[in-house]
Amino acid sequence: MHLEGKAAIVTGAGRGIGREVALLLAREGASVIVNDPGVGRGGEATEERPADDVVQQIRAAGGTAVANHDTVGDYQKAGRMVAQCVDTFGKIDILINVAGMLRERMIWNMTEDDFDSVINVHLKGHWAMSHHAIKYMRGEGYGRIVNFSSDAFKGSVGQCNYSAAKAGIIGLTRSIAKETAKFGITCNALCPAADTRMMMNDAVIANQKRKLEAGLMTQEQYDRFFAGRGPEHIAPMAAYLCTDGADTINGQIFHVERGRINSYFYGEDFKTLSNDGSLFTIDQLIELIPSTVMNGVTPVVPPVKRQDALRSTDVKKNEAA
Repeated sequence: MHLEGKAAIVTGAGRGIGREVALLLAREGASVIVNDPGVGRGGEATEERPADDVVQQIRAAGGTAVANHDTVGDYQKAGRMVAQCVDTFGKIDILINVAGMLRERMIWNMTEDDFDSVINVHLKGHWAMSHHAIKYMRGEGYGRIVNFSSDAFKGSVGQCNYSAAKAGIIGLTRSIAKETAKFGITCNALCPAADTRMMMNDAVIANQKRKLEAGLMTQEQYDRFFAGRGPEHIAPMAAYLCTDGADTINGQIFHVERGRINSYFYGEDFKTLSNDGSLFTIDQLIELIPSTVMNGVTPVVPPVKRQDALRSTDVKKNEAA
């Protein structure tokens, strides 16, 4: 077993990817705090306690696990969850931040609560859990943190709150890696693609179709999205990053799905325009930008001509009339 004697917290572990991660860590010998507040996909309260079911499954297989039903977005509760791990198992070696929620709306329809709630659970939740866990990990000179981001960090139609949170998690991950490496702590992020409650519903399916029709994804990417990808395919990479053998991997971002893992060339200089340090003029930029820093750069969205934008606006006005 690769994680024998380790103590771990997995947030959002009652269902989907988090559940598979918690089960695998336990099979590999880790003692696990299984966190899940039992809320709906949009964060709405329910009477469900899926964390309890996962704990029972782990114990039935001979593993060690304890349930936690708190929300990660609450700073105090996040601290108590970390303390629970230390009090119960004597330490915390591993933190895997999976917990999340979705509220999809186009930006002009999105409410402040839609935005704040998603940011709170994803971005603040990852920060709060890491903040408290690292205080203990520093003293032990060891720690493994795996954050769950998403390919939505590239931008996702109808999910600006989620995309902003997931991009923030990548920045958070890289910052943690740089701050804590000297204490023997690594922090990496996964961008998973799997068929879960969050990833597969009518809104998500419609969103993928819109992206295909708008040219924001290829037919190959679209077909792969609907090819059937179980969350169990994500767990091995998360577990691997928690092993002692992964100690040289730090601050990295990986995409993971069924039968595929890839890294990203993320945040490094690509194209450069330089002069002798004098002030660029607008005329110079008009002339030089297309042939230098934008040369070979894939557009985020296909260019839209002014007349097409106006036509779309007219259609919207007619629909509202």
